[in-house]
Amino acid sequence: MDYFEKIESNPYKDLIWNLPEQKQGLVNVVGGSAGSFRSEVKIAEYLTEKYPVHEVRVIMPDSLKNKLPGLPFFHFLTSTESGSFAESQELVNVFDRADFNLMLGDLSKNKVTGKAISDSLKTTSRETLITRDTIDLINDNNPERILMNEQIILMASLSQLQKLLRAIYYPKMILMSQSLVQVAEILHKFTLSYPIKIVSLHDGQILVAKNGLVKAVPLEKSGYSPILLWSGELAAKIVAINLYNPNDFIGATICAIFD
Repeated sequence: MDYFEKIESNPYKDLIWNLPEQKQGLVNVVGGSAGSFRSEVKIAEYLTEKYPVHEVRVIMPDSLKNKLPGLPFFHFLTSTESGSFAESQELVNVFDRADFNLMLGDLSKNKVTGKAISDSLKTTSRETLITRDTIDLINDNNPERILMNEQIILMASLSQLQKLLRAIYYPKMILMSQSLVQVAEILHKFTLSYPIKIVSLHDGQILVAKNGLVKAVPLEKSGYSPILLWSGELAAKIVAINLYNPNDFIGATICAIFD
């Protein structure tokens, strides 16, 4: 299994020195709905304070316009009656205006929003990490086209990956009862079939996969619990380190996990 490796210490720590001294880059933090928006604001603030990102924009549906102050980093797009994103050309365009997109979710689970988000992800030409309930939303909207977009990073739980593979009728199934080696083999074959990148968790190991290569880092090395891993903070770290190391996804992502 030359494609699979367990990593106990950070072999990519030098990548942190590629962060620029002066602020550079534009990152979109996308998500929120009428009933939920705190994660997007919190993670945008974290990115601004922790990393040298020149501009962080929080992209939200305009149902939140009267609930939030009119600050320059809030950008509001057309919403549905339920308060989440509606289909609009502006939503499609906003993904391609940034250097990196982070989709945190907190979205209303309805067909209109699902189609709006999925259509944007299918066509975006910018690196985009999707996580949390965004993963669930795309499952019902022809996810195979999204999986063919090499700009997409999936940070998904194993159960979310299980549903995703089932949705596209992938011949191999991921099961919670499988060993780490068995899951690594499936991710190996899956990322040879589809050009996306994957970050997941199984058996106490954070798995990072791309182009058939699979690396495993013990969860304890990240400083996160199995629950806090999905708070959005690690996703933000992965976005930031990859932003300044664009040609080394596996190295930059592992560096973010150890950072």
